Amino acid sequence: MPFNFDAPVDRRNSDSIRWDRYASDDVIPLWVADMDFQSPPCVIDALAERVQDGVFGYTHAPDSLRSAIASYMAAHYNWKVDPDWIVILPSVVSGLYTAVRQLTNPAEHILVPQPVYHHLRLACSEGPRAYTEIPLALENDRWVLPWQALDQFRQTNTKLALLCNPQNPGGTVYTQSELLQFAEFCEAHDLLICSDEIHAGLVLDKQVRHIPIASLDQRISMRTVTLMSLNKVFNFPGMGLAWAIAENPRLRAAMQTDLHRTIAEPGLMAYTATMAALRDGEEWRQSLLQYLRGNRDYVAKRLQAMAPLTLAKTEASYLAWIDCSALKCPDPHALFLSFGLALSPGTQFNAPQFVRLNFGTQRALLEQAMDRMALALASVKR
Repeated sequence: MPFNFDAPVDRRNSDSIRWDRYASDDVIPLWVADMDFQSPPCVIDALAERVQDGVFGYTHAPDSLRSAIASYMAAHYNWKVDPDWIVILPSVVSGLYTAVRQLTNPAEHILVPQPVYHHLRLACSEGPRAYTEIPLALENDRWVLPWQALDQFRQTNTKLALLCNPQNPGGTVYTQSELLQFAEFCEAHDLLICSDEIHAGLVLDKQVRHIPIASLDQRISMRTVTLMSLNKVFNFPGMGLAWAIAENPRLRAAMQTDLHRTIAEPGLMAYTATMAALRDGEEWRQSLLQYLRGNRDYVAKRLQAMAPLTLAKTEASYLAWIDCSALKCPDPHALFLSFGLALSPGTQFNAPQFVRLNFGTQRALLEQAMDRMALALASVKR
């Protein structure tokens, strides 16, 4: 079945966080990480059928949800997961906050990559837990952790290491060798691991595959909580459903703390959307990846003509992490916004000389956005 990702979708007046912030201005909003595409027909049809039932009472997770997730893990990542290891959550973000608060105590210390999705850092600061950021390095045009120097960031009371793979905002998909280095470091120092893998289904490079760190070895699995969701991949983040996978019963019990009390359970429609995507979403996902590859390549080509802006390899996601440091501009985000282009500011990731561009949109709109970026750059060069 052909899917038309070029079809315009008007998200104005739809209570969209991304689009409503600049609704009164001539601004192209490519910041918050959701896409401007309709969800797959299988998801829309399943939701429509559920709406036609007309009864929206209290609900629980479908009996087959955990087994469907386990089958999905086996099919896509060659990872044998027991359905009993799976804890259903309302979001990966709630999972991050739960992991930080339940896998550590206030006297313990956490390692966090930098730059990284800001909720990994906020989960620590609001814990509150002491943490140290590990700066990523650009090696072979990929943003990676300093694998051989990890120990210099560890403290005697370090208990937990957070990982984001595929990396947001850098777009790196860590290799098996890289993950083994990280896992061996954690094992050597008896650190637990919480791995945010929400972009696992958005690997763009055909020669690259996502490897859940917990799938490497049972010893690693027993010290790891893996957080995943289909919300990003199938573009229904407003629905809200995620899961934690923890083979270790103690870690699994920790991730269930306050579930269905202070942490709400997913809603009926979230279960419906996720089950439909698990069952029938693969053809749409493959078409999406093809379209996103084209968008990524288009952004990369345009940026080649926009020196001194640079973009490293984006192996996964629909997010371009653009280095503006050589531009010598005190606030790149403000510069581009003044030309009608709203991006995620690097300050959100503790990297103020960067911006993050969401290319999960129609190509025609992306072309307009890159034209505005070029105009902004020309204004600085004059």
